[in-house]
Amino acid sequence: MVYKIELGLCNPPEPIYLYVDRGEINGEKYVWYRYNNEQDTKTAVQYRGLTGYVTELRVTTKEFRGQDNKKLNIFVSADEIYVVRTGIETNFAKTFLLAASQVQDFSKPLIIAATPGEENVVFCRLYDPATKIRIQRKWNPNADWEGIIQDIQSKLDCNSESFPEAEDYTDRLALVS
Repeated sequence: MVYKIELGLCNPPEPIYLYVDRGEINGEKYVWYRYNNEQDTKTAVQYRGLTGYVTELRVTTKEFRGQDNKKLNIFVSADEIYVVRTGIETNFAKTFLLAASQVQDFSKPLIIAATPGEENVVFCRLYDPATKIRIQRKWNPNADWEGIIQDIQSKLDCNSESFPEAEDYTDRLALVS
């Protein structure tokens, strides 16, 4: 396979982390943001959706205010590599997991949309970008979340050879509003 290498200015090949939260920065409302560790600042992301290939789910533990918090990291391959990070117990994580459990073929792109709820709540909506049809599953507060994550990851592992190289699809994928 021949790769086309773009010369000139670029971003380093490191993932872009998107954090799920509902808030306001300098009068701008957002449902997810980027965080700059060096400056300890948040930057609102204006888009509500991210179109790309879900390639991996990873549960990690991060310390926050002296306590360990479990986070769900959703890896998305698009124009760049994105990691959508959210608390494992959040409505966003659970609505993502329920919808993603309905996906049979992860070799096709998906739209992951952050949708504000009441107060500080953010839900996830998953869409097929070709048909614009929402992928959903009935809410189940007692779902086996660990089992759902394992099931989705096993589907992702089966499809991992099917993901096109970034150069082949970046012109077809974009953040959506």
